[in-house]
Amino acid sequence: MHQHINRRELIQTSLAATAGAATCLLYDKLARAQNDSPPKIPKGNKRPNILLAISDDQSWVHAGAYGCPGLKTPAFDRVAQQGILFNNAFSAAPMCTVSRACLLTGRNQWQNHEAGTHWSVFPRDLTVYPYLLQEAGYAVGYTGKGWSPGEWKPTGWPTNPAGPEFNQKKCKPPTTGIHKEDYAANFRYFLDQKDTSKPFCFWYGASEPHGPWEAGSGVRMGKKLDEIVLPPFLEETSENRSKLADIFVEIEWFDKHLGQMLDLLQERGELENTLIIVTGDNGTSIAHAKSNLYEYGVHVPMAAMWPRRIAPGRTVDDLVSFIDLAPTFLEAVGLSPPPSMTGRSLMNILTSKQHGQIDPTRVSVFLGQERGSHVRYDNLGYPMRAIRTHRYLFIMNLKPDRWPVGDPAYVLRGRLSSSDTKIPLEALPPDARKRPPEQLFDIRRDPECMRDLAQNAAFKQVQDDLRHRLTETLRYQGDPRFRGYGNLWESYPRFGQMRPELGGFAERGKYNPNYQVGPGQENPSNL
Repeated sequence: MHQHINRRELIQTSLAATAGAATCLLYDKLARAQNDSPPKIPKGNKRPNILLAISDDQSWVHAGAYGCPGLKTPAFDRVAQQGILFNNAFSAAPMCTVSRACLLTGRNQWQNHEAGTHWSVFPRDLTVYPYLLQEAGYAVGYTGKGWSPGEWKPTGWPTNPAGPEFNQKKCKPPTTGIHKEDYAANFRYFLDQKDTSKPFCFWYGASEPHGPWEAGSGVRMGKKLDEIVLPPFLEETSENRSKLADIFVEIEWFDKHLGQMLDLLQERGELENTLIIVTGDNGTSIAHAKSNLYEYGVHVPMAAMWPRRIAPGRTVDDLVSFIDLAPTFLEAVGLSPPPSMTGRSLMNILTSKQHGQIDPTRVSVFLGQERGSHVRYDNLGYPMRAIRTHRYLFIMNLKPDRWPVGDPAYVLRGRLSSSDTKIPLEALPPDARKRPPEQLFDIRRDPECMRDLAQNAAFKQVQDDLRHRLTETLRYQGDPRFRGYGNLWESYPRFGQMRPELGGFAERGKYNPNYQVGPGQENPSNL
């Protein structure tokens, strides 16, 4: 691990030869300086509590406040009614480990080193908002799923980056797919044991509705399949309707515990001064959603309430990202976000009394993805970057020669014989087939991202503009893919399941030596 840290410092030193890289290096140094001294505790009015509630795999359409039929989310709807419903909230990445790291650090996927890929390590030199609040005198904790899956102990974190764990209380779940942690009881235990003089920052991370789900649990628990509406990219079958019903049961479980937490805060007189944000870490685990930068993969539900500061019953159309939450929490309690945070505080939106588009400067959000599960030869990822404006989604598939869902041997496992040498394209599901280098979608007319406009000459100017804005941002923020040492992403270790049968590098928890960056290889002039 020490060798790896030295290599990163070497990369940063080399990058400092260019003006843009010097800016990135300066930000890193300022961030470390911020870490070296505890934040100053603001004086004056009573500091607010912070409660973040985050489900595991939930696209924005799957909440009652957005009009989803067959799904009841009274707690989420309550937060939206007593505060703000966000129509355009985006996870910074379409997978749990990465999106949660972006939320914690206030930085985009390509800025978080190993934490920018799935099931790797969380570098100790990244700044996270729970630790800043803890240093400022807050009681901090989490229940359920914090930053996960991944390893934080090898890099020296004393606790999960989301804070100390509170998962002692268990319950008997209604389905085999639901976890046994009693989230609401753990929140109560956290409140009972904390110093009553301290405000709190708590992370409620449900493990639902992440699969696997109990097949048929939705119907068994009263869901009517004729009320379930499938997105048009899913085949209209009773099996798909039943699967979505199973998912809805787990979303309602997440919502049930959120409701109990809201009631508990109200009973204790803490609800009035608690900033509550409810969201999902990425899109629903169905085809064309999770793991993709399409709308259903990164557009997430979000609602916020803070009775003392937020006017109720508002609907906001501003484009907001997960990277905006950390600086929002810090500013809400009177702290200045460190320079390392790329996101922008939402406090001007939260405290406004307006509806619709509030901040005219919020014209886009940026999205990224590298490696998910081990599904390709040599444990390679499928790197993507995207920019989403109010109307368009522009995606760059940076390795279009790779299979997006996984090598065919993985995608069609169990259906191939050892004698298969060629796999017909039609044997692969549509999402598993190779994609063009660039994709463009008109979200207003095609929110399901099914009609690619990238080859349409009428949209060339739009595409050129979005490409320029995206690439300039990636260069400025130091994305290795756009700084000349993108192979670094392929080197990062994976601690989850490895599949040696796919061939190439498959050592769990090890850096891939074939893609490690050495002296001189990280020179931006290689672009």
